[in-house]
This record gives sequence, C-alpha cells and structure tokens, in this order.
Amino acid sequence: MKKPYAALAIALLAIGVAAPAEAKRMDPVLLQGEARALDGDTLQLGETRLRVHGIDAPELRQTCEDSAGEVWACGRRAASELAAAVADGEVHCISRERDRYQRLIATCWADGLNVGQSLVTQGWAVAYRRFSTDYVSEENLARFLTQGIWAGRFEMPWEWRQARRRQ
Repeated sequence: MKKPYAALAIALLAIGVAAPAEAKRMDPVLLQGEARALDGDTLQLGETRLRVHGIDAPELRQTCEDSAGEVWACGRRAASELAAAVADGEVHCISRERDRYQRLIATCWADGLNVGQSLVTQGWAVAYRRFSTDYVSEENLARFLTQGIWAGRFEMPWEWRQARRRQ
C-alpha cells in the first residue's frame, strides 16, 4: 500500500466509517486492486462486490431528461463514469460493514480521489442521505452548477427502484 493511502486508511480506522442503519458492522476490511464498475455505485474488486459508501446512482435501466426534455440513458452514463473513475489502475477501499445483499459498503479511492465524492460532485450520483450525509454539500454544488443528471429532470434512484418493485 502506498504511504498516502496507508495514512488515510489509519485515519479512517481511527475515526470509524459511518455505518448505514441497515448495515452489519464488522472489523475493518482493506482492499486494493483493479476494479470494474457493475453499475453507477457498485464495483467488483477481485471476487468482492462493493457498494460505494454514501452515494446512490441511477440504475442501469434508468432514464433521465435533459434540459430540452429529451430522454437519455443516465443509468448507463453513471456506470460509465464510475468505470472511468477506476479505470487507470489500482483502487484502494476500506469497509466496516455489509449491506442486506452482503456487499461490502466501502469508501474507495482511485488516483488519490474519493470515488463516491467525485461522482456526486460531477452529478453522476446523489448523496444517499438515508445512510450518510457525507456528500450532501457536493450534491448541493452539483445541483447548483447543473452538473450531470442535475442538468435536467430525473427521479431519485431509490424512488425509481421503489416504483419498479410495485409494478
């Protein structure tokens, strides 16, 4: 592990990583390696599936509207943005919990940047307030600057999923 990441990991372990209400707390897990995006907020790192901490991104099949009202595949774009964020090499992640689907919920860094924070700042994900308020200010900035999905209209990912479950 590179020294900046080691210091960061130690600091996070010292203060603890915020735990979602439905998450199962556990001893810290440190992971590193090449990762691939499964959707806009889920990574596969080796054999381990990770849910990016503190964010929710449009689902793969989810569409949004641009400022002119044209429909576009925002879920696919969010997945592409996550893929681009982790494409240049090694990803470093720390997790202290699992979600109800047994995925590790992890804060991850690529090229020294917090992946979840970057996605929210660029408007490709939203702060998942139900579980964390870590990226609310980044979401507010993205909304103000009309970045990514904020450039038009969209349904919050959790509302989109809930509507599809009822159908």
